[in-house]
Amino acid sequence: MTDATKSERRSRRDADGRLASFPDLIGTALAGLLAGFVVLVVIEGLLSLVRLSDFGGASGWIALVLPVWLFSEEFRAVGWGGARIVVGLLGIGFGIAAGMTLAGLAAGPFPALVSGAIGAFALTVVYSAVWFYGLRWLSHRAG
Repeated sequence: MTDATKSERRSRRDADGRLASFPDLIGTALAGLLAGFVVLVVIEGLLSLVRLSDFGGASGWIALVLPVWLFSEEFRAVGWGGARIVVGLLGIGFGIAAGMTLAGLAAGPFPALVSGAIGAFALTVVYSAVWFYGLRWLSHRAG
C-alpha cells in the first residue's frame, strides 16, 4: 500500500488537528457510534446467554462512548476561546433535546437498547452539525 493510498483513507485534519470537513466529522462520529452499539449488543447477548439479564435491557445511550471521546478531542483541538464553549454548549443542548425526544418517542414500541441507540444517533448527528458549522460560522464572524 502506497503512502498516497494511506492518506486517502485517513480522515483529513486541519493544521490544529480538527477534522477538516463535515463528512469526515459525521462519518467518524457515526462509525464510533456503530462500533459502540455493536460492542453493546455483543455484551447484551453474552449476558442474556448466561441468564444474567434480559436482552435489550441495557441503555443504548452507552454506545456514545466513542463519539463523546471524538467530540472532546475536537473541543480540545480548537484551543482557547469563547467560541468553542458557546458552540459546545449549544451542540450539547440541541443534541440532548433531539436525542431525548426521539428516544422518548421510540421508548414505547422498542426496548431500552434500541430507543437509547436512536437517541444517541440523533444526539451525534445534531451535535456534529452544530459543532462543525457553528464553530466555523463564529470563527468567520470574529475574523
